[in-house]
Amino acid sequence: MARKTEKGPIFDPTIAKRAIKDAITKLDPRQVARNPVMFVVEIGSILTTLLILRDIVVGNTGHLLFTVQVTLWLWFTVVFANFAEAMAESRGKAQADTLRKAKTETMANLIIVDVSGDIGKGIERVKTERVPASNLRKGDAVLVRAGEVIPGDGEVIEGVASVDESAITGESAPVIREAGGDRSAVTGGTTVISDWIKVRIRSNPGDTFLDRMIALVEGAERQKTPNEIALNILLAGLTIIFLLAVATLLPYAIYSVRASEAAGGFVRAEPPSITVLVALLVCLIPTTIGGLLSAIGIAGMDRLIQHNVLAMSGRAVEAAGDVNTLLLDKTGTITLGNRQATEFTPLPGVTEEQMADATQLSSLSDETPEGRSIVVLAKTKYGLRGRDLSSREAQFIPFSAHTRMSGVDFGERLIRKGAPDAIISFVNSQGGMEPPELREIVGRISKSGGTPLVVADRYRVLGVIHLKDIVKGGMRERFVQLRKMGIKTIMITGDNPLTAAAIAGEAGVDDFLAEAKPQDKMDLIRREQDEGKLVAMTGDGTNDAPALAQADVGVAMNTGTMAAKEAGNMVDLDSNPTKLIEIVEIGKQLLMTRGALTTFSIANDVSKYFAIIPAMFSTLYMAMGAKSGPLSALNIMQLATPESAILSAVIFNALIIVALIPLALRGIKYRPLGAAVVLRRNLLIYGFGGIIIPFIGIKLIDVIIRMLGLA
Repeated sequence: MARKTEKGPIFDPTIAKRAIKDAITKLDPRQVARNPVMFVVEIGSILTTLLILRDIVVGNTGHLLFTVQVTLWLWFTVVFANFAEAMAESRGKAQADTLRKAKTETMANLIIVDVSGDIGKGIERVKTERVPASNLRKGDAVLVRAGEVIPGDGEVIEGVASVDESAITGESAPVIREAGGDRSAVTGGTTVISDWIKVRIRSNPGDTFLDRMIALVEGAERQKTPNEIALNILLAGLTIIFLLAVATLLPYAIYSVRASEAAGGFVRAEPPSITVLVALLVCLIPTTIGGLLSAIGIAGMDRLIQHNVLAMSGRAVEAAGDVNTLLLDKTGTITLGNRQATEFTPLPGVTEEQMADATQLSSLSDETPEGRSIVVLAKTKYGLRGRDLSSREAQFIPFSAHTRMSGVDFGERLIRKGAPDAIISFVNSQGGMEPPELREIVGRISKSGGTPLVVADRYRVLGVIHLKDIVKGGMRERFVQLRKMGIKTIMITGDNPLTAAAIAGEAGVDDFLAEAKPQDKMDLIRREQDEGKLVAMTGDGTNDAPALAQADVGVAMNTGTMAAKEAGNMVDLDSNPTKLIEIVEIGKQLLMTRGALTTFSIANDVSKYFAIIPAMFSTLYMAMGAKSGPLSALNIMQLATPESAILSAVIFNALIIVALIPLALRGIKYRPLGAAVVLRRNLLIYGFGGIIIPFIGIKLIDVIIRMLGLA
């Protein structure tokens, strides 16, 4: 399981202190204007502030205390919304400060090819020159020795070394970086702790992986996602509708007052003041989700960083929550990755000891995990110990992708082990024949999910080795959860179809792609996308880069090549392929949190309507001698006075933002539920709760206000 970076409490004093300062700074109207809902609240706050100054100047102090209290809480509403966003950003800034400590100015050994004085002789002299890392440019080559810091992002072009990447990943265990293959990428700011490597720089100063990581975790490069933009448009539309509705209330109220006076028999009523209308508008527009929307998005990226995954954009996190198809590599993701020898099956006429002896001899020079497991099985089950073949002038035959077999030659013996068809071809070339029982044994092992390796001694086939790749514990249960979420899982493997089918059945995936080549992955992704599905996959090699770029969510391993990291829109710093499942869960948690708080915000506006509207018009059409007008029947909360009702609603509207900050930052607890279940749950908990909680909260605040004599 991927290591998760532990975070402190939500309201950590250091982070909260920075967030309070940033919340005040964010009151700049140019910054608030990016949030249309809170911009309207700030404009209303400015307007009521001006009304206070006007009343002080003209000496109109009749409702001054009420106006001051409403204005203060309107400003608090904006500050609390800014505080929510600043808290989310401050958690990222705290991590960015840690990363900056790793970004120190280092010196680099720039490799220079000197041809002076030898032009025409075909002689080159290679030397190094000590230069500041900031002088390096893309394409430069540097030499990094043990104890030195790698000066920039790049790829190893020569050598092999152990590298300490704890500054980036937080993991203290060193990793191997070497030229060629899928472990050639290195990151600036990491340290070589043994041997040496030559690195080709792949980024200019200011554009390194560490620079981008700092900018991303700070939120400096966070752009609003398509869903976030769409929701902002919806909230802006609702705000405009309520603005028009509230703006028409004043002329309606003035007309009603005049009409009642003309009719006679009614107590003279006053139309609602500008302060009351502003309070009504702020309480009716969706300020709760408007104040928390940005914090929810930033916190979603922060949760990924806690899992050591760097998302290059918020859209990638959001897309992960909408993924329909998950492409998973078999080796190292679904299975443990190291196939182990579990059984030797000799053919008729061959004893187990004869086969074990030949099998062990063919594997003595095989340093792969499979080769080591064969030697261990021969030793533990048959008591055979490794032997020294140097006196027999043995010649070991290494494995190659071309021959697909390995072995040893000594004396008259030519022992080979490898893929069934390769060994059969070898036996035929030596004058032998394929035994009739061989196909049945090979087929049985393949159908069981194992990998068969055939062993032969010159023209005689001795038997079959059963290699088995173990499915990781709990994978079947996780795939069941993904299926409940409506996600289709596809296993990708280079194995033959029989082996792939057996592993797929054991793991519980929905489908598999056997004998997969890079183009096959691309074709599969495109087919899924043509059906309107979002696809996620992982990869680490240059040959994975096209598929990573094509996928909607492409997660590149940090140990992989630079091409893979640049093609993906996420980088897993732990290089754990199974992390893709956590990424999907975090994406879904982000969408669930946004949906739940949007439901709650819109629902609690309904309750605030029943608090303010009756208070505004409680004296309208009130008959002589009556204590209240007919519209007081809507005062179902039994709030004490019109002023306390309005003030209670405004206070609740501000405080609920603060109360929901922990939920916005931590997110709704994830459960693998289907879309229909999540919708019902949101409507029940956050919809019904969004209606009930304001009734209770506003009533309690009203009681406190009356006790303190504030209204």
